[in-house]
Amino acid sequence: MIAWSCVAWNALDRDALYDVLALRARVFVVEQTCAFNDIDGVDRDALHLLGHDDGKLVAYARILAPGRLHDHAVIGRVVVAPEARSGGNGRTLMTEAIARTHAAFGPGPIHIGAQARLERFYGSLGFVMSGQEYDEDGILHLPMTLGSV
Repeated sequence: MIAWSCVAWNALDRDALYDVLALRARVFVVEQTCAFNDIDGVDRDALHLLGHDDGKLVAYARILAPGRLHDHAVIGRVVVAPEARSGGNGRTLMTEAIARTHAAFGPGPIHIGAQARLERFYGSLGFVMSGQEYDEDGILHLPMTLGSV
């Protein structure tokens, strides 16, 4: 069972931050063989949704206020550890991220930059295409929005 917490930058202790960066690097850089600047200067302005199972970080998402990267709130850096990718943990992470985003910033639209291969998954959560596909670090992405624009 995943235990969730959502904290601002200044509430992340160094061990929590290390775990976040390690999980993001493990999946985005190593597993997806994508060299990119993960430490992009945005983390300080974000809410950090942490999912722990038995004390280990297994799921994470970064939540940004409207106006920081997009006109709408943004959920990004969505990641589930490989060993936790069963039993609907990705869906649970996104459901929790949507709820936390609305709790923090109100019921407005939410933007994501979804990997194209996950379009059906995000569509099943109510996200719809909201622009043209684009290449980000060698991976095809789709702008998607939840809620009316």
